[in-house]
Order: sequence, then structure tokens, then C-alpha cells
Amino acid sequence: MNSEPDHDPLQRFSVTEEAAGERLDAFLAARVEGWSRARLQRLIEDGEVLVNGSAAKPSYKLRDDDEIELELTSSPTTAFVPENLPIEIVYEDEELVVVNKPAGMVVHPAGGNESGTLANALAFHFQKLSQAGGAARPGIVHRLDKGTSGLMVVAKTESAHEELADQFRARAVFKSYAALVHGQVEKEIGEIDQPIARDPRNRTRMAVVRGGRAALSLYHARRRFDRFTLLDVELKTGRTHQIRVHLAWLRHPVVGDEVYGDGRDKTVADPWVRSQIEKLGRQFLHAQQLVFRHPHTHEALRFSAPLPTELQALLDVIASV
Repeated sequence: MNSEPDHDPLQRFSVTEEAAGERLDAFLAARVEGWSRARLQRLIEDGEVLVNGSAAKPSYKLRDDDEIELELTSSPTTAFVPENLPIEIVYEDEELVVVNKPAGMVVHPAGGNESGTLANALAFHFQKLSQAGGAARPGIVHRLDKGTSGLMVVAKTESAHEELADQFRARAVFKSYAALVHGQVEKEIGEIDQPIARDPRNRTRMAVVRGGRAALSLYHARRRFDRFTLLDVELKTGRTHQIRVHLAWLRHPVVGDEVYGDGRDKTVADPWVRSQIEKLGRQFLHAQQLVFRHPHTHEALRFSAPLPTELQALLDVIASV
């Protein structure tokens, strides 16, 4: 999502009287070349589409003189190729797969990242995957940032994809992340209920913006250090970069976050710790727990993934100084 497509990613539309009453997703599907209605719906749900400066739903009924701003952060690929890349499989059955994505791997092809993605790897390792998200997103139900590691569920069948997507939309999926942040977070338990949208001053970033899409993150302090706090963060919504944006808004940015960190990594007092954060080369954010209902049996499935070795090693360094 951070790479630049080879076309202007920002498009604008003015709604005429003839188009008034159309659904937002249908309106865009008729005008954005190469994008399916399903892909545009996901873009709208991710907050990449603004109507009169505010986020909207795919079902929003357009009005005369509405102004639409569309951020095409990824472009449809025309040459998707399965690749023999290693992936860690946590669970598999006939309907779904749960994987532990490493940091540094993009989830699906986008402008500038046409290969080496999780989607390329999945297409190689599994003969049967849902195509509901399009040919270049086999089985992909939800996403993690490139720099975030951890658990993801992948759908093998179309029915499983639909059921899992419904659970995510209904906020029925439990998602917990480990996040190491700068500073001592004051509260042991807290919540951040702040809307998120494209940063009006920098369109490549997200920000807490009045009129943005509702976003809710819950947190509690798992472990405290002199100048850092290890948090468990539960996502109640799934906005783009939500945890990183919310914690930066709280003035406790995620360690290793070059986009939202506000330069805090470079101000760490201890030179050894500072060098180890620089060496880490990723943000300290890991999707550690995932709980959802099986799309066929409706049994509650619970998965956990321990901290990757590089994150645990950084904690050990911080604890030793």
C-alpha cells in the first residue's frame, strides 16, 4: 500500500443530476476502468473513497453535486503468477487455511509489488482457493500491513469467503496484536475511539480526521519498561493502519514505525537500544491472536502466534539495559 502505482492514484468525480440516486459502488464500477465492483467495495470500506470529504458506505445513494474523491492505492494486476515461496501454515481444513505472515511480505499484488506476495505463495501451495476477491487475491479475506507479522485466515471456498467476510464486517472476529510503543502509557486499560481517514495534508498517510470512518481500538499494558510499553491491542474495527494511527494519536507511536513514528526511534537515549531498533527494520506490531467461527461447522476457532524471534530479541535488549 505504500508503493506508488504507475498512474495517478487520485481520481475525482462530480455527480450530475442523471446519476443521483445511484449507489456509490455501482457509480464507480461504471467509471473506473479495470476495477470490479467487489474490489471497489473493498476500497470504499477501507476508507479510500470520500464523498464530500467524508468516508461513505458502498450502499450510499448519491446526490446531485456530490463530490467523490477516490484513492486507487493498488492497481489490478494483469500477470499474476503463483510462486514457490515459503509460508507458515498454522491450520488447514477443507474450507480455510490460517497462516502466520512474516513481516516484509505484502499480502497481495499492487502497483510496484507484482510478485513475492502472500497471494503469490498461496496460489502455488494450494490448488483450491476462493476467487471472490479476484484472481490476484486468491483466498484473501483480510489484510495485514507489509511491516506487520502474524495470523491471517484464508478462504478455500467461495462460501467460506462469504461467511468469513460477513464475520469481519459484523465485527465478530477477535483480533489481538502485540505492539511495543514509545513511552509509558498512563492507563493500564484503555480505548481509542477516533475516526480515521486519509490525512488531508499528506494523502499517502492515514490520520485521525473528523468525519472519517469510525475506528475503535482497545488496549491494555502487558509489560512496562523504563521508556517503552508492550501493549496488547484489540481491533474492534479494521481501518487502514488503524493501530499505528491510533497509537501515534495517543502520542505513543509503535517502535520501528517510519511512517507514523514521528522520529521517536532516533531519539531513544540508549545508543545500544537505538541501534537495535534501527537494525530491526520493521515496526513492532504482531497479530498474535485470531478467533472466529468456522464457516461450515460454526465452531469457535482460536489461534495464537508467539512473537517472532527478532521482536523477542528486541524486548530482551530493552529489558537488559
